[in-house]
Amino acid sequence: MTRMPTALAAKTLIADSGVVDRPLVLLDRDGSVARMSTSLEEAAPHGTLHLPQSTLCPGFLDVHVHGAGGRDVMEGTPEAIGTVSRMLALHGTTRYLATTVTASVEHTLRALSRIADAVEQSPAAGEADVVGIHLEGPFLSHAKRGVHEPEFLQRPSVSLFDQFFEAARGHICLVTIAPEEPGALELIGHATARGVRVSLGHSDALAQQARAGIAAGARSATHTFNAMRNLTQREPGLLGVVLDSDDLFAELICDGVHTTPEAVRLWLRMKGHDRAMLVTDGMAATGMPDGDYLLGSMLAQVKDGVAMHNGVLAGSVLTMDRAVANVQSFTQCSLAVAVRLASTNPAAMLGSALQASTAADFNIYNEHGQRTGTIVRGKPVTH
Repeated sequence: MTRMPTALAAKTLIADSGVVDRPLVLLDRDGSVARMSTSLEEAAPHGTLHLPQSTLCPGFLDVHVHGAGGRDVMEGTPEAIGTVSRMLALHGTTRYLATTVTASVEHTLRALSRIADAVEQSPAAGEADVVGIHLEGPFLSHAKRGVHEPEFLQRPSVSLFDQFFEAARGHICLVTIAPEEPGALELIGHATARGVRVSLGHSDALAQQARAGIAAGARSATHTFNAMRNLTQREPGLLGVVLDSDDLFAELICDGVHTTPEAVRLWLRMKGHDRAMLVTDGMAATGMPDGDYLLGSMLAQVKDGVAMHNGVLAGSVLTMDRAVANVQSFTQCSLAVAVRLASTNPAAMLGSALQASTAADFNIYNEHGQRTGTIVRGKPVTH
């Protein structure tokens, strides 16, 4: 068993406040950060994990991930959730929102209740923490449903949302809604009043309808560019509003499949370093070989690392460490900026919907900018 160090000492630390030289992170026995210092101010205690040539940065927070390691979160069993959590931690994600996909009401209610069990339990060693739920569907547009099964889509409904919310025991942190659908604005306002963040997505909304969604309380956009009306010069639609809005956060799947490098550069230029968020939209095949894998109640085929269902993209096999590397490659942004997009910004978007964490969750990068490991709750993650 890997013992938890008493402190972490590194060359640099990338923090929200900037870069800290020679950080010394003192740890409590429960794996939380006791306090931060520097090795220039005090000597490292016995049991310190020394990383003299490495950079520490925050663990990643993925607000949109359906599965990994061959398992789907909607299976809901401790074994399935644990498998997903271990695979995510190996690739640098230390906290995540278990994301549902449109399914029958009965299936969704059952899955939400089971995922809530995982949220309420302490994760095992080496597992990412399931901090909440992202309800992606069923309140989506038929025209831009993507892989979501049409027979299970529902008109936005306060009463149905409340059923989901109660089944999840209040652990829904984020819900994707198409703002042009009848009843959507009422639901956006209702969900927001219940402390749930609303993301606009899977939507054929015109610009005016998108702006109405923001006015009703929406705070984010789901996988920018994908499952959105195309932008034109006289009708920018949801996509144009997402890119233009200074207040709206915007997810992006930076895998080179869902978005090209040109689209990634446009997204980062328009959203800036404070409103751009990396997500994976990862499904069960993440970290696995090609084959057939569950996505909710659907079976997706993965070939050459691309997941499809009936000829439509079905999530991704992207890991967050790869997304961080890709955004650096595509945009030439710094490691500090790339890490911010995968940690600080998602947490800022969720705000009060996400409980602040004091856990000692870090990623380790070597002097060449390559990620070499994950520390979850003060302990290095091992295979």
